[in-house]
Amino acid sequence: MTNRIDDAAPEDFSPEQEQQRLPQHSFFYRLYTGTGALDVIGHRKRWYAITGAIVAIAIVSMIVRGFTFGIDFEGGSRVQFPAEGVSTSKTEEVYRSALGHDPVSVQTVGVGGNATILIRSDALNTDQVSKLQGALFEAFHPKDKDGKADPAAISFSDVSETWGGEITKKALWALAAFLLAVTLYITIRYERDMALAALAALGFDLSVTAGVYSLIGFEVTPATVIGMLTILGFSLYDSVIVFDKVEENTKGILHVTRRTYAEQANLALNQTIMRSINTSLIGILPVLGLLVIAVWMLGVGTLKDLALVQLVGLIVGTYSSIFFATPLLVSIKERFGPVAAHTKKVLAKRSGAGRARVGSAAASRAGAATRGSDLVTNGVARDHGPRSQATGAPRPGARPSGKRQKRRH
Repeated sequence: MTNRIDDAAPEDFSPEQEQQRLPQHSFFYRLYTGTGALDVIGHRKRWYAITGAIVAIAIVSMIVRGFTFGIDFEGGSRVQFPAEGVSTSKTEEVYRSALGHDPVSVQTVGVGGNATILIRSDALNTDQVSKLQGALFEAFHPKDKDGKADPAAISFSDVSETWGGEITKKALWALAAFLLAVTLYITIRYERDMALAALAALGFDLSVTAGVYSLIGFEVTPATVIGMLTILGFSLYDSVIVFDKVEENTKGILHVTRRTYAEQANLALNQTIMRSINTSLIGILPVLGLLVIAVWMLGVGTLKDLALVQLVGLIVGTYSSIFFATPLLVSIKERFGPVAAHTKKVLAKRSGAGRARVGSAAASRAGAATRGSDLVTNGVARDHGPRSQATGAPRPGARPSGKRQKRRH
């Protein structure tokens, strides 16, 4: 009797043959089911290079271009009056004719009968306020609540630059407390290395989001600073979901030699990637809706600022949780400690098993040449043939095989 190749143990096959024996599915099917569409960990050096390039661009932009700070940071004046029969372009012309320079911004706030024109400008003195008020009243004749034209319908207010600074200071204290709480929680609930990887991902999110604001020229307001804190929560949530699956997949990994820590972490990524994508899409849709309402319908600057920073943060946070946080965790683990020793042990065992399989295959080919034919059982050639990669490593993201089946003789 002869050994049947379809009943052989899984480790007797090369990676190519193991993949041929399994049902072949499309990329999107494997992506959705988490069965090996992406080998993120295996190509982590590539993702490190992309991540480093993104951070470098963000830092260079912040150094060279700087930021466009809003009136709350720079200080200045606000002028507001009813928008009935008034356009922003005409308002800019009147402002320029009265004061000889352009305003910082002019926008329509609100809709319908409650809409107002909001002018943001540099700090105005008493004479400038009188000139501008007269020019605006002469051009538009704004009405008060009783429907009568009244110069008092044009309101002026000054904004101190220290107010934005106070908001930023409080936000930084909140950020420090948040990072401390996150570090303690992940260290206690999971482990120190996961806390380090999560903090690195958060640092990436902050730097890239700030870099996008610098590169595109978005105005930085107190709402932007507050919004930065909200995106950190989302990014952390996404990373912890993956880490939880990594912990589950790698439990007891040091006691087996079938897979390495990196392969199990990559499996965790494949199993959670659709959850990350779906969560991000669900989060992005209402933010886009908020952005549309804020810009095209209400013209509320605060809503626009919050929506912008959340949109950028959601996209950046999704990227970092998949392509940076977990690969960094694996790199930390494989640098030293028991995981590093276990990885070397598994790879050494595969290398020896691969050489043994190649020798066995050569002997099988020699016997087949003597007999003049190869046995084929169930459509799989018994002769394994030469292997380009006789490592015995599982497919990226593939689920662990079941128990060995007994050989038939």
